[in-house]
Amino acid sequence: MTPSFADVLAAASRIAPHIRRTPVLRHPALDAAVGAAVFIKPEPLQRTGSFKLRGATNALMRIDPALRARGVVTHSSGNHGQATACAAAALGMPALIAMPADAPAVKVAATRRWGAEITFFDRHNTDRHALAVSLAEQRGATHVPPFDHADVIAGQGTLALELLEDAGQQLDALAVCTGGGGLLGGCALVMAELAPYAQVWAVEPEGWDDYGRSLRAGHRLENDGQGDGLCDALLSKGPGEMTFAVNAPRVAGGVSVTRAEVFAAMRFAFEHLKIVVEPGGAVALAAVLAGKVKGSAIGVVISGGNADPAVFAQALAAA
Repeated sequence: MTPSFADVLAAASRIAPHIRRTPVLRHPALDAAVGAAVFIKPEPLQRTGSFKLRGATNALMRIDPALRARGVVTHSSGNHGQATACAAAALGMPALIAMPADAPAVKVAATRRWGAEITFFDRHNTDRHALAVSLAEQRGATHVPPFDHADVIAGQGTLALELLEDAGQQLDALAVCTGGGGLLGGCALVMAELAPYAQVWAVEPEGWDDYGRSLRAGHRLENDGQGDGLCDALLSKGPGEMTFAVNAPRVAGGVSVTRAEVFAAMRFAFEHLKIVVEPGGAVALAAVLAGKVKGSAIGVVISGGNADPAVFAQALAAA
């Protein structure tokens, strides 16, 4: 069953004690560069460095307390894994995270710090969803996928609730970093209810534009897996079944950004907003700076800041 706006409201109340209400940032240099009023939602300031804590916390809190001792299992390139580990630690639950063998070391280390167990898999030759389901079944644990889950989607939508409350004016566009579509779905539910006049845009890295292509086609399409791996947080095989059901009638469309545009957005955020942004977390800002998402009052989700130091150095050097 797909989530509703009411589910997002319930999630906001449920998770409030466990997450950080991130601020909304403005900067005159950003408004000048874009030619619009731009409102940044900076989830690098979230407790685990990304928006994923919202959905993971909501999903784990919805697990029957009688089942929590059996633990939780998920798969993740890093940010959902950290979030699940953090939420599990808060609830006293064991957590097992299946991660790609090439996941950024900074994300692996952060996941371990929350006390989670990690098992690695080959990103290119493993059905990660099937692996996580199998591991959960072996342990009698609860499987919480990274995006295609009603409670995860509802939790992510709390970001848009905060953004609209704090922006202080009506938004006519919202750019959202998009992988499997959970954050996009949560935001779309909120915008459709509270700002139906606004256009919501899925933003993806070039070569991983499954959501944009799927929205244009009217059905789910997959990536070929051959694109640039820079934006590791957004390398989903294709849109989730549930997320696409939520997003298809509510999202205006999708745009993609290049490696150069991502690096430029990372530099801009560092130089002007004074925040570190990982590549996948920068794509929405990249699209707005490149003029690919337009409006007079634009909301921009910066979804994560768990940047690999070497990659971040590349972004700064690329200038």
